[in-house]
Amino acid sequence: MLKTAFVAARDRQRLGEIAAVLIGYGVTKVVERLGIAHVARLAKRRTPQVDVTRLSQPQRVRRAIEALGPTFIKLGQILASRPDLLTPEWTEELEKLHSQVRPISWEKIRPQLEADLGAAPSDIFAEFDTVPLAAASIAQVYRARLMSGEEVVVKVLRPGLRKIIEADLRLLAHATRIVVEEWPEFGRYQPHEQMRHLAGGLYGELDLVNEARNCETIAAIFADRDDIVIPKIHWEWTSERVLVQEFIHGIPPNDHVRLDAAGIDKVKVAQKGTDAFLNMALIEGVFHADPHPGNMLVMPGNRIGFIDFGIIGRLSERRRTQLLMLIGAMLKEDSDGLMAVLLDWTGSSNPDLTKLEASSQAFINRHAGSVLNFGDLLTDFMTMARENDLAMPTDLAILFKGLVTADGVMRHLDPKFDLFTAAGPTVKSKLASQFSIKGISRKVEAVGAGLFGAASELPTLIHLMLVRLKQGRVTVEIEVKGIDKLTRGIERAAARVAVALIVAAFATQLAPRFMDLGTPAFITVGMMVCVIGIGWLVLLGRNK
Repeated sequence: MLKTAFVAARDRQRLGEIAAVLIGYGVTKVVERLGIAHVARLAKRRTPQVDVTRLSQPQRVRRAIEALGPTFIKLGQILASRPDLLTPEWTEELEKLHSQVRPISWEKIRPQLEADLGAAPSDIFAEFDTVPLAAASIAQVYRARLMSGEEVVVKVLRPGLRKIIEADLRLLAHATRIVVEEWPEFGRYQPHEQMRHLAGGLYGELDLVNEARNCETIAAIFADRDDIVIPKIHWEWTSERVLVQEFIHGIPPNDHVRLDAAGIDKVKVAQKGTDAFLNMALIEGVFHADPHPGNMLVMPGNRIGFIDFGIIGRLSERRRTQLLMLIGAMLKEDSDGLMAVLLDWTGSSNPDLTKLEASSQAFINRHAGSVLNFGDLLTDFMTMARENDLAMPTDLAILFKGLVTADGVMRHLDPKFDLFTAAGPTVKSKLASQFSIKGISRKVEAVGAGLFGAASELPTLIHLMLVRLKQGRVTVEIEVKGIDKLTRGIERAAARVAVALIVAAFATQLAPRFMDLGTPAFITVGMMVCVIGIGWLVLLGRNK
């Protein structure tokens, strides 16, 4: 295909690297199905450091993804959070993906940092530790101190990263189009939706100004609370490739020795963390999309600090209402309510309703009368969706991943933690506002505005219809799929009948008369007409 050739020419070196890595790790089926095996010679073959013949297919794919870099790591992490799309064998392996990589040397980072700051780091910072605190596939983080004495962290994008990621996204977008066209059975994996999610997340992380804005959005939610801490952004030094923000002193929630030594009330902190996350998601509709132990810090006074806002999730008011209904259906053990919410979320699908009804009831039976582990519950819920060929909307999949992660963190703090119980006050508050007089009046106003818009056009439409009825100008258009094909078939059949009649008439009536005249020319003409007519009929028959 010309289009494929163009894509390969534009990013042929990167395409060759991708093909070589996949072949090296034994992921040859993907390479063969996409038809890119021939470009592997464009890149230096990488020899895996493990014997891939001893690895399962998910293990090979995970190792290959790590070797391919940040774009593919991010895609793998997205898929790891989708038990509604992949089986446990795949999600459990992809969950092992990590973006921690060998740090780039300070000599390679410094020129870019100086260009972005407009000065040498020593001119801006009183102290700057050139050994990174952390090194990920997207950025490296350093600890520093401003001239004013404030402790800060300096996040710097890895040099040359944008060019590689943009090439990867172009190639993946092209591969997605091929997959959709050639293998419709992959449609349930929502390849276009996954690509939009991937591209949006990566472009967001490539612009550290976006992360700074996300941080301030979350900070505004907790502006009146001193027990939830969000780092301050130093905008004068922040740009697309550099982020300077307040350094937060805290203890990871899974470091029990330090938590106990600091006299932290872990049960209280777990409740506060849950309240903060649910307040973000259910009340404000904006939440931290990856609240793992590295992004949550426990601080003195049982306070909680959130860091790293490269990606945040957003939920519409409608989605938040649906989530409340889901939680309500689970708490009431209402299988019909559970099924209704699931169908509402995946309305474009056409599932087997009898099977889905049985699955919903089985789900309720599995979890009825037991202490609810919210992480296990949501994972089981998404597995039920996959088994019924349903896929969750992306925004909900992000939220569920966040909830499962937060539930795991809170259980580190309090092994007896029950997220449903902890969520009670927030859920009740949200339900109360949803169904209060003010909340209902807002919905009525919204519905009324829509009805008023439609009603205001109704008299004009009725008047126009009456006028056209009087004039006899009302027409009805009926579209029958395949009518063009049917019309062509009728036309061909009519042509065959007409030719057959002419040939038959000539053979039975005209030919004997020509023969009686004894003129060889008439006999020859008659034979030619019959042969041409019969040949035409044969051709028409073959071109049905």
